[in-house]
Amino acid sequence: MGTAVDDDAAEFHAFFEAHYAELARLAHLLTGEADTADDLAADALLALWHRWDRVREAGHPVAYARGVVANLARTRIRSAVRERRRIALFWAPRGGGDGGAAEGPDVPAVVDVQEALRRLPFRKRACVVLRHAFDLSERDTSLVLGISVGTVKSQTSRAVAELQRLLGPETPAARVRVAVAAQRSGGDR
Repeated sequence: MGTAVDDDAAEFHAFFEAHYAELARLAHLLTGEADTADDLAADALLALWHRWDRVREAGHPVAYARGVVANLARTRIRSAVRERRRIALFWAPRGGGDGGAAEGPDVPAVVDVQEALRRLPFRKRACVVLRHAFDLSERDTSLVLGISVGTVKSQTSRAVAELQRLLGPETPAARVRVAVAAQRSGGDR
């Protein structure tokens, strides 16, 4: 004789088991940080648990979960950028003389897919990852990100073009899509 709370917990547990790995992969592809991915997926699922009654009734709990992961990833990226700026300001050479400021890091001639994805703006990265690594439709991607289908189409197209540019001119769009889709299996995780 289970109570409503026990039933909710069992239902959420099943949802957790079915989707945790997928949400962690999504977080990894969006942030480029394997260590952070598990934390973001866990944080997203914790947020879902607190709203489980509303999430379950919304009709698209997986889309909602992906949206939460995307928002948490965006927040994480913005925080990291702000922190890097603070560190750069702290360590920047003072004064107007030739302080021998260090050059930027040496960028390798060949950029792998994950590095190229990290260089994309968040919305483009999210669109290409959800469309090609998670095989979501344009409509489902728009639901996850809270944007229009037209924006998904344009952002995905621009992201693939930018990935082609970053990966080299000899890389056709189809190979870029295949490389992004290959990340679905978990890549180097």
